[in-house]
Amino acid sequence: MSEALAHTNIYTEEDYYNLPENVRAELIDGQIYYMSAPSRIHQRILMFLSNTIFNYLNSKKGPCEVYPAPFAVKLFSEDDRNVVEPDISVICDSNKLTDRGCTGAPDWIVEIVSPSNSSYDYVRKLNLYMDAGVREYWIVNPMEQEVLVYFLEQDKFKVKSYTLQDKIKVNIYDDLWIDFTDLRL
Repeated sequence: MSEALAHTNIYTEEDYYNLPENVRAELIDGQIYYMSAPSRIHQRILMFLSNTIFNYLNSKKGPCEVYPAPFAVKLFSEDDRNVVEPDISVICDSNKLTDRGCTGAPDWIVEIVSPSNSSYDYVRKLNLYMDAGVREYWIVNPMEQEVLVYFLEQDKFKVKSYTLQDKIKVNIYDDLWIDFTDLRL
């Protein structure tokens, strides 16, 4: 008696870009993960953080740019099995920017947790972002009123936990603080 082997399709960047325009999805390790529409609170946090970061970057007139989702990030230039759409991507190397989004690791990524995607943000994406060379990764969890800040630079790796009532320093900048009390949830 022979056992049937499970067959899993491996998808590529080409498959990702051939999805219908109205479909939100990510390609992680060759698997397509569909994303549901974000909640109102998710969008409020996204807009608050994007605006705060944009205003800071604009005032500095430096090379960094902020992009809210949907924005495609191909983390590894030679790997066509990983294209993610972080909630917020900050890219300081304009050579990484393409017409399709970003190729290479953003300097800072923020993910806002939804009930349906928490394991991806806390485990799968954390490891993916670390491997890709993302310098800083924030996980904002509105249900738990928590912000986890991962500073991923290899010689300075650290993780700290905050609440949505805290003022949090962005590690990759000398003078950027995000005051979550201004969010007024």
